[in-house]
Amino acid sequence: MSAPSDGGLRPNILYVVHRVPYPPDKGDRIRAFHLLRFLSHHASVHLACLADEPLGDGVREALGQYVARLAIFPVGGWSRWWRIGGSLACGRTVTEGAFQSPDLRATLQAWCADTRFHATLSSSSAVAGYQRLSALHPVPAVVDLVDVDSQKWFDYAAASRWPRSWLYGLEGRRLRRLEQGLPAWARAITVVTEAEADLYRQFAPGSPIHAVGNGVDLDYFQPATTPEETACVFVGALDYRPNVDAACWFTHSVWPAIRRVRPETRVYLVGRRPTPAVQALAAIPGVEVVGQVPDVRPYLERAAVAVVPLQIARGVQNKVLEALAMGKATVASPMTLAGLRGAATPGVLMASTVEEWGEAVLRLLDDAPLRRQLGEAGRRYVADHHCWDRCLEPFLDLLQLRARQGPDAGPSSAERLTGVTPY
Repeated sequence: MSAPSDGGLRPNILYVVHRVPYPPDKGDRIRAFHLLRFLSHHASVHLACLADEPLGDGVREALGQYVARLAIFPVGGWSRWWRIGGSLACGRTVTEGAFQSPDLRATLQAWCADTRFHATLSSSSAVAGYQRLSALHPVPAVVDLVDVDSQKWFDYAAASRWPRSWLYGLEGRRLRRLEQGLPAWARAITVVTEAEADLYRQFAPGSPIHAVGNGVDLDYFQPATTPEETACVFVGALDYRPNVDAACWFTHSVWPAIRRVRPETRVYLVGRRPTPAVQALAAIPGVEVVGQVPDVRPYLERAAVAVVPLQIARGVQNKVLEALAMGKATVASPMTLAGLRGAATPGVLMASTVEEWGEAVLRLLDDAPLRRQLGEAGRRYVADHHCWDRCLEPFLDLLQLRARQGPDAGPSSAERLTGVTPY
């Protein structure tokens, strides 16, 4: 796809993403996709991204409608382990090695030769280094960390045994060093919540850190009118460690007590690529491992209660926003709600211990009016505070795009996404 000339009216933005942002079926892809869509209304976006799994049908066509130019580079296979090993040996992070691509670097050099970029944006610390090409040094750079990733690895280390705890701690320390160095060259750094921004300021005081929240597609996720089953649902990528741990903890620790009181109750585990540990949960009475589906909404619709029992969590959980957007009463852990309003999050009951979880879920299963009240409050909350276009608007200032736009140049909040299958 050819690039527009530098003389065009729209500014050129280089957006480097560590995973192909389509389909938007997990947290990082959801944010990157909606940010791409949002920016496409204000600039000519040149999207360069890496693929650590095979591309599905229609991915290039789906992304093509939002970009001036698109390049996708695979980083999977055995060679990835060599890159990871080399990165570790050089004192760098596993994360950087996993997303290293000489082909991507060469392509960016070629793009710089024929395009004058107004600003650059990267989707995480994993690919922020690509913004350091010599040809891009004069160009304002924004790094969307989303979360303070180093803290995730410290959390993993705290929850693991040796030698994994040592390896996770090493990755956390090296990532923390990388994150501390970003303010030396980036115009702005963004994370998804003020809590993450405060954490970043603790080790990088005076840094240009900004909280830019996540939204939810309010047209796609809408309250249902179908009858509810006596069932719970957990939605999330089932190959992601925090989700795997959450599914296993809930079904082993909480679920037996719920089944003793309500033996007819079922729980649906819905999400991409369930690991063997998750697949084994299907042997527990009442547990259905659904796995990957083209559309999660039917499972959210049919369940009486959404459960989000994450023990390790960073930022804003899209799974909570989607459940609330569908008017679904939700039970969640304190870690899950740290990026929202904690126990005061409308539409949600917070539970910490096994006993609190059992009591909260059973209370909602037994009380349809309470479920309806919480569902309505949750929907109002996300409609007021988590519309994507409003959430992402700070990027216009951070990328210096607002001055280039007319007063009516923003995207329509009523625009519908077509052909998107979030899970």
